[in-house]
Amino acid sequence: MKVKKLFIALFMALLGAAIALFAYTRINEKPSGLSEYDSVNFEVRGSPAFLASYAMQEGQTDLTYAAEQTVHAVVHVKTKTMIGSQAPNPIIEWFYGERYSRPREVRGYGSGVIISTDGYIITNNHVIEGADDVDVTLNDKREFTAEVVGRDPSTDIALLKIKADNLPYIKYGDSDDLKLGEWVLAVGNPFNLTSTVTAGIVSAKGRSLNILDSDYRIESFIQTDAALNMGNSGGALVNTRGLLVGITSAIVSPSGAYAGNSFAIPITIVRKVVEDLRGFGEVQRAIMGVIITDITSRDAEKQNLKEVKGVLITGINENGAADQAGLKENDIIMKLNNVNVATSAELQEQIGKYRPGDNLSVTYVRNGRQSTVPLILKNLSGNTDVVKPGTGTSVVFGARIESLSQSERRSLNINYGVKVAELNDGRFKDIGIRRGYIILSINGKKVSNAAEVREVSDNERSLESIEGVQSNGRYFSLKLGN
Repeated sequence: MKVKKLFIALFMALLGAAIALFAYTRINEKPSGLSEYDSVNFEVRGSPAFLASYAMQEGQTDLTYAAEQTVHAVVHVKTKTMIGSQAPNPIIEWFYGERYSRPREVRGYGSGVIISTDGYIITNNHVIEGADDVDVTLNDKREFTAEVVGRDPSTDIALLKIKADNLPYIKYGDSDDLKLGEWVLAVGNPFNLTSTVTAGIVSAKGRSLNILDSDYRIESFIQTDAALNMGNSGGALVNTRGLLVGITSAIVSPSGAYAGNSFAIPITIVRKVVEDLRGFGEVQRAIMGVIITDITSRDAEKQNLKEVKGVLITGINENGAADQAGLKENDIIMKLNNVNVATSAELQEQIGKYRPGDNLSVTYVRNGRQSTVPLILKNLSGNTDVVKPGTGTSVVFGARIESLSQSERRSLNINYGVKVAELNDGRFKDIGIRRGYIILSINGKKVSNAAEVREVSDNERSLESIEGVQSNGRYFSLKLGN
């Protein structure tokens, strides 16, 4: 009996050794699936050993290269704005003192992207809008005062310049080449946390959110699921090669914090705006002279389209680019310069690449028949001239005029009015108008945009009266000689 137990124990020991030896040989084989070895063979005390480094297998995405190439070229943008005094309120002043009525300092922050070694920086217009001072902190903690070269509310882009040399910068990519599901990185400074990198995929392209208040807004956002929060605005969206494909700009969130979706302005739009600001000092906005909307399934059925894709023309400006090209109401635009446009946002994005005077081809469908015609884009004034700084159609009486935002209209309980965004030498400055003033009417007529200001003033030839709201909330009314 004892001999039998001893034999069983010996057998189990040999079996265990065999299993251990088999497991050891399997463990030391090259792993499969997720990774592979790059190995170097050398001798240690007479026994073979391996230095193994794991390499990314085909199909996996390594984001470290893109992060390393871009993090040093994303900066922290800090702003300071002096808010005018509030309208006197004796009850508030009784509790809080006269300091309530004094001017106060408001600070803001965001991100920016260095695009040249000599210090040109892209950020969002809403990051620096209305700021009295703009400062930039680099990734190496150096600080600079920034000059605002120019800004474009229509695309929410602003261009800054700092006095520095040999700076790291991010090269332009091509947002048109982005594919759904492609990995991208967002680099910025959320919550004042510098040099933060988040990753996500391209969730959609050509998104329009209706968040810009400009009369000629261009919205065709890249949607991703990379985490963005307050302070990310103006930061970089880059592909896995470290190329700039967008400028992070917005989130959609009920709480104001990241909720799964974030949005960036495509670099195809950004690049053209930046080149205009650097080269001309003013964005050379090109328009077709049409009113457009996305087509419906009923529109597609009427025109015998196989897919519900295209842009329906609902209005034509007389003598505009589209009118002179022979386009008509109810035509459906399918392509611009052989690029498919499935939505209004995509058409706006494509138009945003060009300048007045550029000759394009437009492919459209009318009565079920497809045609292609040449079209020469025009500027907002209806010609192909270069718009010089300070002479754009948003500049009236020496002031750059912008429509009121929805929040501004709600706060004043009105549905009209314009804001003085910038003030240079001119009639408005001479009569005491200041930056930040809201103009409600001119010559007794309500105004809602720069074009209406120009119209009611007979193209700046007549200014008999003006009413509005000062920065401190007080209403004003001026009676002037013509």
